[in-house]
Amino acid sequence: MSQTQPQPGVSGIAGGQALSQAQTQFFIPATASLHERRPRTLKHGDSFAVFDHSGDAISGLGSPEGFYHRDTRHLSHLFLTVNGMRPILLSSALRDDNAMLTCDLANPDFLGEDGRVEVEHDLIHLRRSRFLWDGAIYERIIVRNFDIVERRVSVGLSFASDFADLFEIRGMTRLRRGTMHEPQVGDADVLLGYRGRDDLERSTHLHFDPAPAQLTAEQALFEVTVAPGSRSTLFARISCEHKNEVDQPLPKLFLKSLREAMRALQHARRRGASMQSSNDLFNAVSRRSVSDISMLSTDTEFGPYPYAGIPWFSTVFGRDALITALQTIWMDPAISRGVLGYLAAHQATDFDPAADAEPGKILHEVRHGEMAELGEVPFRHYYGSIDSTPLFVMLAGAYLERTGDLEYLAGLLPNIEAGLRWIDTHGDRDGDGFVEYGRLTDQGLQNQGWKDSHDSIFHADGSIARGPIALAEVQAYVYGAWQAASLIYRAMGDLDRSETYLARAVDLQQRFDASFFDAELGTYVLALDGQKQPCRVRSSNAGHVLYTGLARPERAPMVVATLMAPASFSGWGVRTIASTEKRYNPMSYHNGSIWPHDNALIAAGFSRYGFQRQAAQIFEGLFAAATYVDLMRLPELFCGFPRRRSQGPTFYPVACSPQAWSAAAPLSLIQASLGLSFDVSSSGIIFRQPTLPTFLDRLFIKALPLGLAEADIMLERLGDTVVVKPQHRDSQVRIVSIA
Repeated sequence: MSQTQPQPGVSGIAGGQALSQAQTQFFIPATASLHERRPRTLKHGDSFAVFDHSGDAISGLGSPEGFYHRDTRHLSHLFLTVNGMRPILLSSALRDDNAMLTCDLANPDFLGEDGRVEVEHDLIHLRRSRFLWDGAIYERIIVRNFDIVERRVSVGLSFASDFADLFEIRGMTRLRRGTMHEPQVGDADVLLGYRGRDDLERSTHLHFDPAPAQLTAEQALFEVTVAPGSRSTLFARISCEHKNEVDQPLPKLFLKSLREAMRALQHARRRGASMQSSNDLFNAVSRRSVSDISMLSTDTEFGPYPYAGIPWFSTVFGRDALITALQTIWMDPAISRGVLGYLAAHQATDFDPAADAEPGKILHEVRHGEMAELGEVPFRHYYGSIDSTPLFVMLAGAYLERTGDLEYLAGLLPNIEAGLRWIDTHGDRDGDGFVEYGRLTDQGLQNQGWKDSHDSIFHADGSIARGPIALAEVQAYVYGAWQAASLIYRAMGDLDRSETYLARAVDLQQRFDASFFDAELGTYVLALDGQKQPCRVRSSNAGHVLYTGLARPERAPMVVATLMAPASFSGWGVRTIASTEKRYNPMSYHNGSIWPHDNALIAAGFSRYGFQRQAAQIFEGLFAAATYVDLMRLPELFCGFPRRRSQGPTFYPVACSPQAWSAAAPLSLIQASLGLSFDVSSSGIIFRQPTLPTFLDRLFIKALPLGLAEADIMLERLGDTVVVKPQHRDSQVRIVSIA
């Protein structure tokens, strides 16, 4: 999905051969499984935090835990003790809205000098309540005594900051680092500092209330006396960068900031439509999806922008945000507006080979850490994705179709036209009418589609394809971009250009079919290599061809059947490549795994061509997988092993969770199942062949926006049909159901 290819180790891949330095330069070594850790994550703005279930961040080789801001880890260690011992974990819960992490802990047995138990376990209760807001972590620790006598306990918080760059934590070795400053220790605060080799100062400021009995550069120690049945409360604030001001008592600031954090999340969740169904488990999945997208979205001057995922991708990614916006546009068009505005403002205007930048190209990724600033990694402003630009034009057309906001699109027209020029001049590298990729320097990404592992594009015999490479799904996105351009120009009254792009789309459909469809495979080939030889591999990429409508109608039944055959459909979802293929590995990142966002796009493609039943099968598989996942949260990907009765999916060790386009997948699947579209010109909300998966009898959509109006709609399954029942709507809204 991004500039890395996480793998379960850095050897034993690609036929048992060790990977070269070029192949491993941006890998995430799986020294520890994120699923095994099942970390608790918080995010706001450009900051995020990763903790274990006890609320600690345990430092050590390969540990992703800690508090991060703009790609630097500002807190690498946080560890709570009671009388010098780690408390017993009772429970750990993240609120449904992701606003707060609560960890309930209890004392272990406290032993005297003679080794006998002086205080039995489970008499002292500690509740840690923590949230992240405006560049700072706020924590409240309530110590309660359930003994019948007064107890005096020592509560310790040890801490450290390594100010490591995110790419260091992901496994890259740095020969030189900046300078750690001498810690500054006050009565109730500690300031940790670092000056990077980029000459930027980075700091972590810890405040405590009440003042600890002992405070060093590594630990705060509180001596707490608690009467029977009573409690004592401690507060801490850990801030980064310039967020160091504490202008009021911490207890008051804790409550004030918590109200602001919850209010902001509530506003984000209420911005678009909401859903309630007859299935409580699905309600939990959909609530988590909406909450995760709200948490991952950072407010920019252009609007909300969903960062890709935690922990490795909590920053701007072009492709991920564009697809997330397309998946959620039916519920919340504001996300699409924010994504379009940000990416337009950061569109490339010049050539920069080190950044794979060409005029008109849309961003792949932005990084703010020391290594990016120094050029040790090429991702400061990096443009090495082949699909972000056509997806940008696609989203612009989808936004106009969804909202009718022609005035906003008119402001983006220069960016849209620059993107269209890029497709023609730089995207089509050899002039054959297809868009290919090839990095401009050896430091750039080797593969620049969404499947960007070093071995993800290959031939039937397993040999790696050599570029420039024309991916099947990229041609589909170009087709979608030209359809979108036709729509935009028609709305602006430029009928000649509208017809030109429509004709180009029709021509591409014919040429693509001739070059990419393989009747023997029963599907479209994965790609064409630099010699225009087809990569004859059954892959999920073909589902994206259905998604944009590039597939000729007569090909759709065969493509759907191939994607839903046991070799591709595992029962949980469609594999990235079929189990019949040479490089199939269900534990790989891109060669046999299952990605929720990929499946959501495939299901939308099925729906476009009228294969609602198969779309519902994908929906059921992903929903069932979500019920086995911690917090009912679909991860970035999971392994492609076949589904077994009464067993959950096999998890991928370093998959991000939450991940924006995975969070959006259940929401996109709802639209695909319902055949939901909009006709703004006639104020129409349209359902084409609506279906509901077997686990949903009823679905209530509330406050579905259409321009300035909105509607509440109930959908109910009666036998083999779904009945659309308007519950409330503004007078101008029409609701149309087409069987």
